[in-house]
Amino acid sequence: MLAMALAALDSTIIATAIPQIVGELGGFAVFSWLFSGYLLAVTVTLPVYGKLSDTFGRRPILIAGIVLFLVGSLACAGAWDMASLIAFRVLQGLGGGALQGTVQTIAADLYPMKERPRIQARLSSVWAVSSVAGPALGGLLAAYAGWRWIFLVNVPVGLLALWLIIRHFTEDREPARPAGTARRPRVDWPGALAIFACGGLLLTALVQGGVAWPWGSAPSLLLFGGAAVCAVATVSIERRAAEPIIPGWVWRRRTISAVNLSLGALGLLMVAPTVFLPTYAQAVLGLGPTAAGFVLSVMTLSWPVSAALSSRLYNRIGIRNCALVGIGAAALFLLAFPLLPYPGAAWQPAMIMLALGAALGLFQLPLIIGVQSSVGYAERGTATASILFCRQVGQSLGAALFGAVANATLADRLAHAPTEIRPGLPDDLDAVSHALQHAGALTARATDYLRRAVDTTVDHVYLGAAAAAVLALLALLLLAPRLFPVHADARTRQERDGGDTEG
Repeated sequence: MLAMALAALDSTIIATAIPQIVGELGGFAVFSWLFSGYLLAVTVTLPVYGKLSDTFGRRPILIAGIVLFLVGSLACAGAWDMASLIAFRVLQGLGGGALQGTVQTIAADLYPMKERPRIQARLSSVWAVSSVAGPALGGLLAAYAGWRWIFLVNVPVGLLALWLIIRHFTEDREPARPAGTARRPRVDWPGALAIFACGGLLLTALVQGGVAWPWGSAPSLLLFGGAAVCAVATVSIERRAAEPIIPGWVWRRRTISAVNLSLGALGLLMVAPTVFLPTYAQAVLGLGPTAAGFVLSVMTLSWPVSAALSSRLYNRIGIRNCALVGIGAAALFLLAFPLLPYPGAAWQPAMIMLALGAALGLFQLPLIIGVQSSVGYAERGTATASILFCRQVGQSLGAALFGAVANATLADRLAHAPTEIRPGLPDDLDAVSHALQHAGALTARATDYLRRAVDTTVDHVYLGAAAAAVLALLALLLLAPRLFPVHADARTRQERDGGDTEG
C-alpha cells in the first residue's frame, strides 16, 4: 500500500502547485507535460514490467520501481527549468509503471480469491484517499514549504516501503524459465522498445491533439501515422520473439480479451466524472474548488466499499454476471445525469456519483480478480498489466474523444448565442469556466446563457460515457465466458484455504 501510494499521490499532488512551479521555472506553454509525461511513461511501461515480473519475479521489479521512482523524485526536486522537470517527471513515471502493475499482481499472488476483494479494496482506498488528499497536500506544501517538497515528501514514504519489502516480502515461486533449460530466459528488448515507441506516439497524439495543435494538423497526422507504423512493427517483432512482451494469448483467450476491452471502456467513461464534473460543479452550480472536489470525491468513498463486498455477489451469481450488474447500473446512473434540473443543487450530482462509485466497484474488481485467477504465476504479471494498460489507454482516448465532443457542443452553443450577447463571449470551455468564475464583466443574461451552455456540454459528455458503459456491457456479453476459468494453481490454493472457486 505504501508503494502504491507513491504512484497514486504523484498523479494528483502536483495539480495545485502549478502556479508556483510556473512562477519560478517558467514554461507555461508546456506545463501540461508535467501530467502527460508522467501518464505516458506509466502507461507504456505497464506491459513491459508485467512481463519482467513474470520472468524475474515480483520482488526485484518492485524494488527497482521504487528506487527508480525515488531517483526521479529527487531529480524533480532539483529541477532547474521546466524542461528538466518534465524529463524527471517522465523518469518518475518509469518507476510508477512498475509500482502500479506489480503491486496488483502481488496481491493476487499472496491472497486466495476469497480474500482478494478485501485486499484489492484496500489498494483502491489508496487511490481514493490520494485523489482527495493529493491536491490539498500539494497546495499546502507549495504554499508553506515550497513546491520542491511535493517531490521530497516521496523519499521517506518510499524508503519505508523499500525497507518493509526487502525485510518482509519473499516469493515462494521460482521465476519462469524456458522448458528444459536452467538458464535465465532472454528479455524481448526489441519488443519492449517497439511497444514503448508505439504507445508513446499514440498517447502523445491523443493527449496533445486538439490542445497543442489541431487534430487535422501535420503534428497529429505524423504522430498517428508513426504510431500505426510502430504498431505493425510491434506485431511483427512479437510474433517472432521467443518470449514476447505481449504474448498472443493475451488476446486469444476470451476471458482476458473481454476484460481488456471492458476495462478500456471503463477508462473511457471515467473521463466524464474526473475531468468534466469539477467544471460542471464550478461553472453551473457555482461551487468553489473545494466543494466541487467533494462532489467528485463521494464516488471514491463508495467504490472501495462496494468492491470489498463484491465477493458476496459474484460468489452467488458468478463474476461475469456481477460485472454485468455493475456496468448496467453504471450506464443508468450516467444516463440520469442529463436529467438533473438546471441549475439544481450540489447534492444531486453527488448522489449520482455515490451510486456510480458503488456500481463500478461491482464491475471492475471482480473482473481483475477473475483474470488473475484464470492464469498461473508465470502469466499473472502479464495478464494484470494488460488490463491496466487497456484501462489507461482508454482513459487517454476518452480525454481526446470527449474533449472533442465538449468543444463541438460548446462551439455550437456559442455560435447560436443571441446577437446582443454574442460580442465578447469566450470561445472555449476553459475560457468559459474562467469567465463564469469572474462573472463581473458579464451581463446576467450572458452569464445564464454560458451556464446553460456548459450544462448542455457536460450532459453530452455523460451521454457519451453511458455509451462507453454499454460497449463494456456488450464486450462482456459477447466475449466473456459465462463462468470464468480458474487456473489449477489458484484452484489448489483456494481449496486448501477453504474458499470457493467459480470455474
